[in-house]
Amino acid sequence: MKGYLARRVLLTIPTLFGLTVLIFGAMRVLPGGGLGAFVVDDVVSQQLTDVQIQAIKRELGLDRPLYIQYYTWMRDVFDGSFGYSQSRGGEPIRDLILSRGVISAEIGIFAVLLSWVIGLPVGMLSAIKPNSIWDKLASTTTVLFLALPNFWLGLLIVLAWVVFWGYHPPFVGVNPWVDPVANFKIIIGPTLVMATSMAAVIARMARSSLFEVLRQDYVKTAKSKGLAERVVIARHVLPNALLPVLTISGVMLGFVMGGSVAVEVAFTTPGLGRSIVLATIERDMNVVQSLVLLYGMIFILVNLIIDLLYSVLDPRIRMS
Repeated sequence: MKGYLARRVLLTIPTLFGLTVLIFGAMRVLPGGGLGAFVVDDVVSQQLTDVQIQAIKRELGLDRPLYIQYYTWMRDVFDGSFGYSQSRGGEPIRDLILSRGVISAEIGIFAVLLSWVIGLPVGMLSAIKPNSIWDKLASTTTVLFLALPNFWLGLLIVLAWVVFWGYHPPFVGVNPWVDPVANFKIIIGPTLVMATSMAAVIARMARSSLFEVLRQDYVKTAKSKGLAERVVIARHVLPNALLPVLTISGVMLGFVMGGSVAVEVAFTTPGLGRSIVLATIERDMNVVQSLVLLYGMIFILVNLIIDLLYSVLDPRIRMS
């Protein structure tokens, strides 16, 4: 187990390095030359003299060689500040992450948990009773929620809340330990929207996986020995059928953290997803590249955890 863990951790190092290089390079080839919030449009850039542009670049460190700029960014990442915002008066990006990251993390984690609570029982019942009315109803519902875009569903919910309950979108984030009720009101909408589409994926994956495992010979043998169906499912079916579901859940959690951008904008949720959109509009490239890196790191970490859980559920993976 320790050897497998060491190999998986070592493999993440070149992945993280490649991610940082890709993000850093992408930020440097965008229009504006990395001037960011100091040059908000082409009209302003045309009014600046070459001396002013060079002064701005010198202030931002953009006149230095690329490897020096990369080293400076990595130094800021490793010391925990993640650099400094151009549009927030030099505020450390760490403060933005700490103030808004909790809300985005809550939305992502609760959305995945809720999708399991909804999707797994639906998928199990569909697999146990194939071609039944319940199976057809569940299949129709899951396809419907898979087809609905998250941001569109979010806008509909916001509109309904505004019309019928006088809902006011939040503009200031509140952490759960400060005001749990206010925090719940902020995260409930985005959580429900993302959980519905994720639950549909979980339900379809669980149905397919369970249906395949239920047809295996060892399951038929267990049933022929007189074991109760719930015992067979709990001991022999679920441990094997949950592997694909666990995989897709890990992938979805990574995408939820990034895909929350559209949903947070629809609900005006003060999370990191909305912060990326605002930083992009303000052309605050330091914030954009650091938050994108943070999302990438979360995605890699989640997949590492999923790999380790895989090895626990199926010890054969450690031997490969």
